[in-house]
Amino acid sequence: MEAAEQNLLATALRFALAAHAGQKRRGSAAPYATHLLQVAGLVIEHGGDSTQAAAALLHDTLEDCEGVTEAVLREHFGAEIAEMVCALSDLLPGDTPARKSPWRERKLRYVQRLAALDARTRLVAACDKLDNLRGLVADLEAEGEVVWKRFRGAPPQTRWFYESACAHLRPGLPQRLLSEQRRLLAALARYVPEAAPP
Repeated sequence: MEAAEQNLLATALRFALAAHAGQKRRGSAAPYATHLLQVAGLVIEHGGDSTQAAAALLHDTLEDCEGVTEAVLREHFGAEIAEMVCALSDLLPGDTPARKSPWRERKLRYVQRLAALDARTRLVAACDKLDNLRGLVADLEAEGEVVWKRFRGAPPQTRWFYESACAHLRPGLPQRLLSEQRRLLAALARYVPEAAPP
């Protein structure tokens, strides 16, 4: 990895750590940054470059961090990364991290948008969903049904969301990523027998 790429990732990580300071992973004492680091690692592992990995580190800043806007991301990281982060966000016009549209509206619109993503952004989105699925399935295996209390969507809606998102993201993804995605979706289906749109 070249020095410029290392600097980009270091800058994105510092920005993300500051923006997500104090946030924890759902149902865990682990810092939220663990998710961002894992998604960035998956992006690189599956052939992504430093720009995609930086977008992975920043992918939840618009949704979850007050004071972070598209303009702020453009100023710090340029147009490509800012556009990728916007595409990876499920916020609707007028939403803020503190005041979001209902879960149903956001997820329906988000899934509809996934099919139009370019291949570079699609890889980042797929790695995000993969890490989320890993966590969800591991939590279900360890804790059982109590896990669903952490989610806004009902279990059938959550299964629908992940199956729909993964289906839209599938074209062009590396086979190893697709294989793990299929395995995790099958594991989720064992806990949630039916999928239902919100």
